[in-house]
Amino acid sequence: MRFADGPCVHCDVHVAAAVPRVWELVTDIRLPARFSPELQRVAWLDGADRPLLGARFEGRNHHRQLGDWRTVSHVVELDEQRVFAWAVTDADGRYGEPTLDPARSMARWRYELEAEDGGTRLRQSALVGPGRNGVTLAIERWPDREEEIVAFRLKELRAGMEATLHGIRKLAEEGG
Repeated sequence: MRFADGPCVHCDVHVAAAVPRVWELVTDIRLPARFSPELQRVAWLDGADRPLLGARFEGRNHHRQLGDWRTVSHVVELDEQRVFAWAVTDADGRYGEPTLDPARSMARWRYELEAEDGGTRLRQSALVGPGRNGVTLAIERWPDREEEIVAFRLKELRAGMEATLHGIRKLAEEGG
C-alpha cells in the first residue's frame, strides 16, 4: 500500500460489558495513554472537559525513532454510544507547515461501538494522513521503500490498538 492510497488499520474486540460502560471508557481521552506505546498523555483544550463535536485536545507522544512531539486533535464525529472520532493535527509544524485544519490531519482515529451478544463489539481504526507526518518524512528519505514504510507503520499502529482495546476490555469487564 502507498501513502496516497490512504493507509488504514483497524482492530476490534468483544467486551463483556454494556455499551454505556464501554462508551464511558473510550470517551475518556486520557485512558489510551495508559496502554499505548506511543501516546504519553492527553488533556482537553479550550475549557472542554468531555467529547463534544469540535472540541480539541492536546496529545504528547513519543516514538523511539522520532522522539517527542505534540499534537492537537479535533473531535470530528460524535454519535452518542456509537461513534467517537478525532483528527490529529500538527499544530507545531513538526512534520511540515503547522496546521490546525482537520482536513490536513496527520491521522484520523475512530472508535465504533455496537451491542453484541450481551456485550459490546468495540472497533478502533486509524487512517494515516492525508497530511504530513512521520510516514511522509520516511518516504521522502527512502522513496523506493514506500510500501515497506507504510506496512511497518500500520503494524505499529495495530500493536498499539490491540494493547489499548485489550486494556479497555479488561477495565470494562472488571468494572475498574
